Amino acid sequence: MNLSSRREFLERSMLASAAAVALSQVETARAAEENPAAVSANEKMSVAVVGVNGRGVDHLGGFGKSKFTQVTHICDADEAVGQRRCDEFAANHGGQRPEYVKDIRKLLENKSIDIVSIATPNHWHALAAIWSVQAGKHVYVEKPVSHNVLEGRRVVEAARKYNRIVQTGTQSRSAKGMREAMEFIHGGGIGEVKIARGLCYKPRGSIGAAGKYDPPTSVDYNLWLGPAQEAAVTRPRFHYDWHWQYSYGNGDLGNQGIHQMDLCRWALGQNKLPNRTVSYGGRYGYVDAGETANTQVVVHDYGKQQLVFEVRGLPTKDYMGATVGIIVEGTDGYVVMTSYSAGKAFDKSGKAIKEFSGGESHYENFISAVRNDNYKELNADIEEGHLSSALCHLGNISLVLGQKVRGAELPDRLSKHWKEDDIMATMERAGQHLKDNKIETDDLQVQLGETLELDPEKETFVGNAAANALLTREYRAPFIVPNDV
Repeated sequence: MNLSSRREFLERSMLASAAAVALSQVETARAAEENPAAVSANEKMSVAVVGVNGRGVDHLGGFGKSKFTQVTHICDADEAVGQRRCDEFAANHGGQRPEYVKDIRKLLENKSIDIVSIATPNHWHALAAIWSVQAGKHVYVEKPVSHNVLEGRRVVEAARKYNRIVQTGTQSRSAKGMREAMEFIHGGGIGEVKIARGLCYKPRGSIGAAGKYDPPTSVDYNLWLGPAQEAAVTRPRFHYDWHWQYSYGNGDLGNQGIHQMDLCRWALGQNKLPNRTVSYGGRYGYVDAGETANTQVVVHDYGKQQLVFEVRGLPTKDYMGATVGIIVEGTDGYVVMTSYSAGKAFDKSGKAIKEFSGGESHYENFISAVRNDNYKELNADIEEGHLSSALCHLGNISLVLGQKVRGAELPDRLSKHWKEDDIMATMERAGQHLKDNKIETDDLQVQLGETLELDPEKETFVGNAAANALLTREYRAPFIVPNDV
């Protein structure tokens, strides 16, 4: 090739290369326009953590240590808490200080944010997730994903409509030991599964006398209330103790219990709501500002299978080796998981036949699904979170709609609708637990919830207007969960 030919060849090559680069830039721009949350494989994703007084601290750690994410923003209605977390994060991450933003609405105007991680009080979870998805963000949202049943379904609809990745914070679903246990159960390791029992044996003391208290001066109370109705603070400790008041929390069913409720449903292989639900219990041992039950049993009937859940907020001994865990009973044996990731399988005689253990990587699972733009990679997709959260809400709806009966009358009243031996035995054990705490049960006023019939496909109650009204709540403008996402 002579000099002239070589020059022509180089010129053509340069033109072709320039054209290829231009085309690539156009395609990248078009892809970014179509998918504003898409991120280059070599670029760190920007994360905003919303709600950092409690569980959000773990979110900061989880996203802060990943090589694929960078925590750039912290949002909290309590400015003192938010600013303190910004300082702490900077101290632990080489001086990189996230920007503090008080109002989530202002935060979501920032187009540079790729992921919003939500650890607010429960009554904010669904609205924060929906607004974030509508703003083009991927979402990691703590459990329970909703404060009521209907808004949980709205989050699922929003995730699908806007093609966003939404992970639920039930991290046991990413635990190696738990996943192995579920594979063993679903593979027939204990025969046909009949009952999954969730235990939340977690002593909780009084939260103090009901009264009228001022929120901390650093809190924007209007923002904190968000979707909830305007109301005075009636608990002495502002943060955390909202869990035990229905306007903001869901009791220990939706606090600790949602983890075990989710695992029970997973063990049963049920991907819908039950046919019937009932709950009974009350708040015993002290009188305080709390409203939710500290002693509660919930039964979900799936026909040939039952999910039985027990909350004990007073001191108690374990059941079959578990306090906060699940027990899955089959025709050939049973599995007892005593933590988020560890437990054993036993044959019918009680002999241990298999052991499960191994930690979790829930944030990593979420980050991978976002990078691959595939929600089916998620171990705890938002629909899983919605269904399990709804089981907690159904139990509380039954309880709220019930009536008080004498403890001595409870067996006969309950047996009118529930004949199963195990359900009656569970009631007897709950009564003994109260007696162990020096609470006489015969004349005790027990809230016996309504037995509620459901249409699992429609996610509504059958012929019960009062129960259907509690599938949602009255929202406070402008913090309204939309009916059409």
